[in-house]
Order: sequence, then C-alpha cells, then structure tokens
Amino acid sequence: MHVLWAVAAASLLAWIGLLLARGGYWRVSPRLVPPPVDDPLPHPGVVAVIPARNEADVLPETLPTVLAQRYPGPFRVVLLDDRSEDGTATAAQDAAAAILATDRLQIVPGAPLPSGWSGKVWAMHQGALVAGCTAPAARPVALHQAERPEFLWLTDADVAHEPWVLQALVDRAETDRLDLVSAMARLRVGSGWDRLLVPAFVYFFAKLYPFRFVGDPRRHDAGAAGGCVLVRRGALERAGGFEAIRSALIDDCALARRIKRAGGRLWLGFSRGVSSVRRYGRLASVWAMVTRSAYTQLGHSPLMVIGTVIGMLFLYALPPAACLGGAVATALAVPGALALAAVGGAGWGLMTASFVPIVRHHGVGPWWAGSLPAAGVLYTAMVISSAWCHARGRGGAWKGRTY
Repeated sequence: MHVLWAVAAASLLAWIGLLLARGGYWRVSPRLVPPPVDDPLPHPGVVAVIPARNEADVLPETLPTVLAQRYPGPFRVVLLDDRSEDGTATAAQDAAAAILATDRLQIVPGAPLPSGWSGKVWAMHQGALVAGCTAPAARPVALHQAERPEFLWLTDADVAHEPWVLQALVDRAETDRLDLVSAMARLRVGSGWDRLLVPAFVYFFAKLYPFRFVGDPRRHDAGAAGGCVLVRRGALERAGGFEAIRSALIDDCALARRIKRAGGRLWLGFSRGVSSVRRYGRLASVWAMVTRSAYTQLGHSPLMVIGTVIGMLFLYALPPAACLGGAVATALAVPGALALAAVGGAGWGLMTASFVPIVRHHGVGPWWAGSLPAAGVLYTAMVISSAWCHARGRGGAWKGRTY
C-alpha cells in the first residue's frame, strides 16, 4: 500500500507542477476579441487562402463568413480546389453568388500532388502563388496580377468566422509587430462522444503547445491552429515558404516553428469568433483524426510512443484508479487505504478543475470535466493505434490519400 501511495503522490505532484509551471495552459487565454469601433491602425492588403478537397457540404456554411469580412483594407479570397470529386468548385461559386461576393472570390483548380508533398501543404502553396505571397522560379498556376498583399490568411474550408475576425487578426499583428497570429477554433460539440473527446483534444493541444509559451520570443515553443492563421508575407518568405514544410502532416505547427526559427514573433489564442462546423459525432471520426497525425507528432519513434503511453496513464488513469481503489479498500478496512484514496482524489480533483474552463468554452456542462481520465485513456489508445497503422503502412491517411 505504501508503494501505491507513493506512486499516486508522485502523480499528484506532477499535476501540481503542470498547473503551476506549464504556462497556464488550462486557462482560456489569451483571447482574440472584436476590435474597437474607431480603429486607427493601418489595414494592409490581405489574401485569404482556403485549401478545399471534397468540401461541398460545408462551404455553403463557411465560405460566406470569409467573403463577408468587414475589413477596411484590400481583401480577396483564393479557394484552391484540390482535385475534388464532389463539386466543391460549384458549391463555392454558388455560395459566393448567394451573397453577391463573386468579385471577391477566385477559384483555382489544383495541380496534381507532387511526390514528397502533403496534400494540404501543396494546396496552400499553390494558393500562396496565386495570392502573390511567394516568388519561386517556377509557378504551377498563373499569378493574379493584383498587388502583393502584406498578409496571407490561411483558413480551413470547415471553419466559419465572425465578420470582425480578420480585422482583429491584423490589428493584433500590427499592434504587437507579430509575424504569425493564429486563433484556435471552437470545435463543434453535439453528441456524447463529442462532449467526452472534443474539449479534451483542445486541452491536450494547449498542454503540448502552451499558448503563452508560443508567444514568448525567448522560448523555443512554437505552435499554431491551422483553421485560422494570419502570416506576414515577408516572414513566410524568410522561413522558406511552404516548400520548407512540404511533407508536413501537422502543417500548422511546422509552419509556426519555421517562422519562429527565422526570427518571427508568434501569437496563439482562443476566440469565440472562430468556429469549426465539422461534425464528428462518433468515436470513429475522432479516432481517425488523431490516428492520422499522432505518430508523426511523436517523431515516428517507438520509444516516444512508449513514453507517451506511460506518461498518459500516470497522469490520467492513476489518480482515479487510486481514488476508487482506495475507497473500496477503505471499506474493506485495509490499512493505509484512506490515504491512497485521498491522494488519488486530490489528483483527480486538480485535473478536473483545470479542465473546466475549456469545457465551458465549448458550451459543455462543467460536470463533464470529471470525465477527463476516460478521455485520456481513449487518446492513449489512439496513439497506440496511430503507431500500429504507420507500422502497417496505413498511417497518415486523410481525404483519400495515404502518406
């Protein structure tokens, strides 16, 4: 019993250390908020690039929110149709026509995927060429003749934005002289599986890439949320453009690392103005999303997988197991069991309390915060599944492609 108590106490100390020294990752901050009505800041040119592959079902809901941005400066939208098979281009054209914004939208058919490139990065690269944000020796698509923009706004086809978001992104970049500004989208929560897994996904992401650490130029931490990224054209070019991350599956964080290593300044935060409309609903949908990239995140290292599994179980499974097991042993009058239950309960209570802000941010009842251990165990299983899929040559499958 003393050994079990010591292990549970070590887990409790680890939680105390995380909550105090990991950049306040559990807080829903910093935040991107609407800009003031009287905005004296400059409004340089911006081009939004939307990579879209088989997104005809979501574009009628999301594309109008991009086209209708209330941005005072020059602004246009490039949608890169990445060889879709579902009428994505037609859906985009119809969505723009419905709000009389076809003059703001340019739809570009994507070229075949070259060897060594991931699909989304290739699509963003082509979109950046059309936007005039890179200057390579050879261009696979014709360049738009408009003036080169100061900023490139990368947004996913399944992400919707409030009308003030673009101006708030640019204001943040101009005020703090930033090279990359990214807002974490609020993910859609509908089913019970969503309530269990979606807020936990954001929680784990924030713990892996603490937003305050990302924004600190003295630290090496770099991350971004790919659904909404504003990047300065000059910083993108200094970082080597999208060619420098051509094979990245976790492209947002790879881009942030390149920008920061090249001397750029980053900002990553939450926002209620940026929302994903993607429906998960089932365990299988979240499982597929995580399996695609988890092993890549761990550097394709079996040792990292083993370490991650041990660490996740130590942090998320041990405290509730100690609490419940200690409670049962206490009822059976086992000596020392009450102390084990108390230490396990304290660890469980700390992780639950830290999870409440992100749960509430997603519109989920705070009582769901107590389910974080179950989510942690499921995500641990997803990590193992990701490594297994890669070992069988089926890792990185997404949108009909396997990398």
